[in-house]
Amino acid sequence: METIDNIPITKIQRASKILQTGAKVGVNYLKYYGHKLSTTEYEAREKLDKANASDIYDGLKNLKGSALKVAQMLSMEKNIMPEAYIDKFSLSQFSVPPLSAPLVIKSFQKYFGKTPGEIFDSFDLKAKHGASIGQVHQAKKDGKTLAVKLQYPGVSESISSDLAMVKPLAMKMFNIKGKGSDVYFKEVKEKLLDETNYLLEVEESLKMIEACKDIENLRFPDYYRELSSERIITMDWMEGTHLSVFAANNNDKQLANKLGQALWDFYMYQIHGLKKFHADPHPGNFLVSKNNELIVLDFGCVKSIPDDFYTPYFELALKENINNPRLFKAKLYELEIFRSDDSREEIEFFTTMFFQLLSLFTQPFQQETFDFSNSTFFSRISELGAQYSKNTELRNMNGNRGSRHFIYVNRTFFGLYNLMHMLKADNIRIDTYLPQMNRGFVA
Repeated sequence: METIDNIPITKIQRASKILQTGAKVGVNYLKYYGHKLSTTEYEAREKLDKANASDIYDGLKNLKGSALKVAQMLSMEKNIMPEAYIDKFSLSQFSVPPLSAPLVIKSFQKYFGKTPGEIFDSFDLKAKHGASIGQVHQAKKDGKTLAVKLQYPGVSESISSDLAMVKPLAMKMFNIKGKGSDVYFKEVKEKLLDETNYLLEVEESLKMIEACKDIENLRFPDYYRELSSERIITMDWMEGTHLSVFAANNNDKQLANKLGQALWDFYMYQIHGLKKFHADPHPGNFLVSKNNELIVLDFGCVKSIPDDFYTPYFELALKENINNPRLFKAKLYELEIFRSDDSREEIEFFTTMFFQLLSLFTQPFQQETFDFSNSTFFSRISELGAQYSKNTELRNMNGNRGSRHFIYVNRTFFGLYNLMHMLKADNIRIDTYLPQMNRGFVA
């Protein structure tokens, strides 16, 4: 794989790269108009989507950081993005060009005052994995094989300018209006800053691992404070198969259910027991060990849920509450879905919309066991998402709906559901987290 000798760091450098990418997209549209004259609209649009997805990803992968992280987040939004974008942006989950060896050494000298060779008994300067914010190297020290995650230069410092550049695209895609939108971008910015604070990640990881250590069929790496810094983390090297690769080749239904149950219990215990959870559920953050245990990696994105959001959110997971019109509307106000300046037409529209969405999306919580391999359930979610994404009436309304906490809570549930479906887990007990609620968590 190609390596990168430098990353655009300044606002001007990064903006220039975005403009170059925009110019390529413009050329693609010119080709699209030409293709429409000689082929069908569907074929022309498919070529356009593939060309744009490739050019946008190629531009973002060299920027790294929050720009690429946004692509990673969008790759999980299967209901609003064309398939070509999903396929290309998914590469940002665990496969992007790594930093060159000289740049790796320079980073260690900056944060430790030493080269990797002076810190570890051995250190592979060629990265094993690369993602949006950092890349992973293999090292050895005192007989242990270690994973050393190195953050790309300039990532933390460029978050604000990167978000400013992608904000217009995000506002258009998610129908967010200017007024009142800052609270959502502030939430994303805060979580991205957390993800670039590796000292915070080490501490959050150690707390989360201690709290979740007794959940069956889960494994975690140990983290080493003395070999970590604000931009470098050292942890155990974990051998295993990426969850997506495992799922694509697994034919053992019992094993799929075992891993799916471990994954479900892990998230339900965090959300309901700890009120604090691993908010980045994409396949690149999970491995399957040779002993068929689920290995959890990367606690960089950890989200806390305040009680004033948690309570109404999960009260609306109950069928009897969804079907109680008075209580249903009251909870939508508590969750900031309804606004004080809404018209009667807006109240009626969003009542219908969220009744449909929640009646479908909360089905797993209304059963003792759930079949996540059921393609009909996921097809209905996709169809409903597509229906509202194309709704012209919705486009004309203010899309600034819901508490800022929806961003990462909903993202986590969409990601979790997709991972469970990927595993084809079909017999998952939903309430197994309840006996675990007394473990506690030290914030």
